[in-house]
Amino acid sequence: MFFARKIYPSLLTHAQTPWVTVLTGMRRTGKTTLIKQTLVDLPNKNVLYLDLERPDNRELFQQKNYDSIKDAFIARGISPQKPMIIALDEIQLVPLIPSVIKYLSDHFGIKFIVTGSSSYYLKNLFSESLSGRKKIFELTPLDFGEFLTFKQIPFAQKDWKKGEFDDVEYSRLSAYYEEYVRFGGFPQVVIAASESEKKDALADIMASYINVDIRSLSDFSDERNVYALVKLLAARIGNRIDYSKLARLTGLSRPTITNYAAFFEKTYLIQTVLVFSHSIDRQIAKSKKLYFCDTGLANSLAELSSGAQFENTVFHQLLHLGEVNYFALKSGQEIDFILEGNVAIEAKETPTTDDMTRLERLATRTALSKSRLVGRHKSPTFTNYTWAGSIT
Repeated sequence: MFFARKIYPSLLTHAQTPWVTVLTGMRRTGKTTLIKQTLVDLPNKNVLYLDLERPDNRELFQQKNYDSIKDAFIARGISPQKPMIIALDEIQLVPLIPSVIKYLSDHFGIKFIVTGSSSYYLKNLFSESLSGRKKIFELTPLDFGEFLTFKQIPFAQKDWKKGEFDDVEYSRLSAYYEEYVRFGGFPQVVIAASESEKKDALADIMASYINVDIRSLSDFSDERNVYALVKLLAARIGNRIDYSKLARLTGLSRPTITNYAAFFEKTYLIQTVLVFSHSIDRQIAKSKKLYFCDTGLANSLAELSSGAQFENTVFHQLLHLGEVNYFALKSGQEIDFILEGNVAIEAKETPTTDDMTRLERLATRTALSKSRLVGRHKSPTFTNYTWAGSIT
């Protein structure tokens, strides 16, 4: 059964334009499924799908005569008498493919829909060769609304920034939210039938990242160091990155740690968050906070506290809604998240009146008129907050 992702309508619409449609994101987020469904739903059925993990498909693009590549498409069953649509899966495995796409698109009007597992590759190489002639869609693990859709559980979209704790929805959906916090939103993990299958799937996703993305896209010589650093980073969710401390713990140089972390971010494994400030210089000067691409994956790498799991999950729920920053004072006081530069948000497992007072005070100091507590559990007496499962 196909479950539509929230980006699917936009993806399908763009797939009907002449420009190159690019779908990227962390591996195992469902890119292949989305592309195959797009081909089914397109009015033009003159399509050819090529999986570039197959050596024979990669060999097509080794030819120096690009016209011969078009002929190879025709030999595989696509009609030359109608507009052609070519879907290429995992294009990062063929480094020179952007020039092929540009040539065939320019000279023969061939429409390309492509996927790849890394912004590290796609954004850099496509930025020049296909400037202005492509659109990049980024696919993440499921948000909580999509998680419920995959579970076939009905839910209602609400304005979560208003109103009090929703006791009815909490009673109905809290068990699902707890599963989401623990195991995350990779589709393969969400639909797995048992906890052991979920854990095995998460281990396989991480192994695939190490064995495929790192080996094919980086020049890192020691994968053991890479894996050790990944585990250290997973244990530091919600904290500001201290590259010098990480260098001491791993025995690697600070520049090496910085390069590794930059690669992890460009390949979607981690995400860093800038401090909220009206000054760009202040944003650059302040340390970035660290979050993982998926809480389930982070849980498989480190023993996270309950609070760290919850904060990482809320971060990704908010990231689907807009730009996310954090706020910090020299005194050490912080606001967990600033959404779209206008809403101060604090994630508390069981919110209290004191938490609300503190958040409102800090929001005022930041010149933010809107603030909202987001909670994981039901508070015994306090109700003026949003249950995190309402953010769908």
